[in-house]
Amino acid sequence: MKTYKQVFSELKEQNSTALIPFFVIGDPDFDTSLAVIKASIDAGADVLELGIPFSDPIADGPTIQKADIRALRAGMNIAKALELIRQVKQYKDIPIGLLMYYNLVYQYGVEKFFNDFHEAGVNSVLIADLSIDDAEEVTGPAASAGLDTVFMVTPVTAPERMKLAASKTTGFIYTVSVLGVTGSRDKLSDMVEGLIGKLKGLTDVPVCVGFGISTPEHAAAVAKAGADGVIIGSKIVGLIEKNLGDTEKIIAEISSLLSDIKKAL
Repeated sequence: MKTYKQVFSELKEQNSTALIPFFVIGDPDFDTSLAVIKASIDAGADVLELGIPFSDPIADGPTIQKADIRALRAGMNIAKALELIRQVKQYKDIPIGLLMYYNLVYQYGVEKFFNDFHEAGVNSVLIADLSIDDAEEVTGPAASAGLDTVFMVTPVTAPERMKLAASKTTGFIYTVSVLGVTGSRDKLSDMVEGLIGKLKGLTDVPVCVGFGISTPEHAAAVAKAGADGVIIGSKIVGLIEKNLGDTEKIIAEISSLLSDIKKAL
């Protein structure tokens, strides 16, 4: 299974930044979701960030909340998420990170969840609503399952807590570029460059930036600021919502966006 370390090392040699699209698994249905994710790989995705739909995604704005509702209504659940991930990995060996909420992991059983998803092909699990103070609940089981750890840092994370997050991270640091929830923004936050610089001084693990990145220009600016990866979620999920019922158009628009961003990186 291809690791984050391998991908980020290869990209560093090429003087390039990782393109990391985010999708809600099963949005708007299993088959369309799988087809769109495969198309994103063909369009140049280096790593995938996938969300398992949840009824109360508190870190997410309206765009991803609606995607969660669509996926849940279409019958997506943990078992189907495992199957979709297996099919993605059969298509291409690409690193996959999950971005999700602790209730789903806890209800399934932490150790069983990590073991089952690693076996399916997942590299890491980021739990958006788990405080770094409670990281020990997952770091041991993650390591035992063979998973990397990924934690979030925001523009208002205190320096000592940044150090704590960095010390517990083995995959990459998910760097939140803005205050607030996920969602496309017209303007890139002016906090990004300083935040990346601080993290680079604390850790050697890759620093990837998400929340609010929606254009090739945003991605290029984040890469120029020193990010190792750029995560694009709400802009992509919004294209799915805009073209519901037309899978070909969804794929065409997302592929075009990702190709443009890949060139910018």
